[in-house]
Amino acid sequence: MSNCIIAQSGGPTSVINSSVVGLINANKSLKIFDKVYGGLNGVEGILNGSIIDLTSINENELQTFRYTPSSGLGSCRYKLQNPDNSCDEYENLIQILREYDITSFFYVGGNDSMDTIAKLSAYAKKNNIHINFIGIPKTIDNDLMFTDHTPGFGSAARFVTTSVLETYLDSSVYLNNGIFILETMGRDTGWLAASACMAKIDNKPVADFIYLPETVFDKYKFINDVREKFKKQNKVYIVVSEGIKDGNGKFISEFQCVSDDKFGHTQLGGVSQYLRNLILDASITKRVKSLELGILQRCAMHCASNTDLDEAYNVGYIALESAAKNETGKMVAIKRENTKDYKASYFLVDADKIANNVKYFPTEWINEDGNFLKEEAYEYFLPLIADMPSLKMENNLPKYKAFNI
Repeated sequence: MSNCIIAQSGGPTSVINSSVVGLINANKSLKIFDKVYGGLNGVEGILNGSIIDLTSINENELQTFRYTPSSGLGSCRYKLQNPDNSCDEYENLIQILREYDITSFFYVGGNDSMDTIAKLSAYAKKNNIHINFIGIPKTIDNDLMFTDHTPGFGSAARFVTTSVLETYLDSSVYLNNGIFILETMGRDTGWLAASACMAKIDNKPVADFIYLPETVFDKYKFINDVREKFKKQNKVYIVVSEGIKDGNGKFISEFQCVSDDKFGHTQLGGVSQYLRNLILDASITKRVKSLELGILQRCAMHCASNTDLDEAYNVGYIALESAAKNETGKMVAIKRENTKDYKASYFLVDADKIANNVKYFPTEWINEDGNFLKEEAYEYFLPLIADMPSLKMENNLPKYKAFNI
């Protein structure tokens, strides 16, 4: 038998390592490959020869690794060149894979990682190279086409919603509570911010306004809405996605950006502070606080969803099964069979259909004023945050395991 390799790429999630364990366990059961290797720091690390043997990991360590947040194999943001311009990277990578007798390559990632899978698969087919390339989905942004949702999103949504509940209570203790603004990740889509609609107390949403990139942000309407709400209840709670844009398609926080990443994506953040300044300048109240959740959204295992962990495990397991069937250039996707009694199934989709595309939050789930969500959104989100994992503990703290440190 030959060997396989799995690597992780892009931004981490709380449950990304569960996909690796799913794949390893699938191989234990199905005995498809002699060894499962791990590429440290994605394609970039593999090209540098950073490869470890995952086959010999004992069950205890494997289970600890499964419940460890962030990319336990390390990650990268490495963009392969167009092979029409240069084949050097492709030839080097194929040579390394052949040295380890690797016939299947698995990449856990999002849009850009599926671009890598699509390119490698196309290159292999064109050059009659018998290596399968399979994508395993992950991203807290929930923006991959064709899949109902992505592993990593449910846990991030659970953290966002919990944070909204807790900070709402914290911001509501005074006679004059002022205005609180919570900022979530979400460069192109508002799935994470939208998940805040689940935060309810006594069956009433605690957020007054939720702003997403899918609707145009009008600062004048924003000020008027906030002013009126503040007059009525002497407090306002706002959730905003970092990627909101004005009528010209410009990011509201773009003036604060310092760089682009290797894929040309603008690095965002700070929109909550911008909204805070708008409110202060409008003299609505002097009590305005803002909070940017930042990377906590993608590494809060203590607030993860068991449904999310299980589905991350399953896409890894099915990826290995797919390689055994000689599939290549595909990504494992999730299909929602029903919502009321939630059940999911899995299927394959061409990676090149995922790459460089974005699944936007449905505008029909946004209210007419563009500042809150309809019931359909609540029903979509709720099953994805079900149950909490039981973590291994050491010295009264979660016990974690990573291989890249």
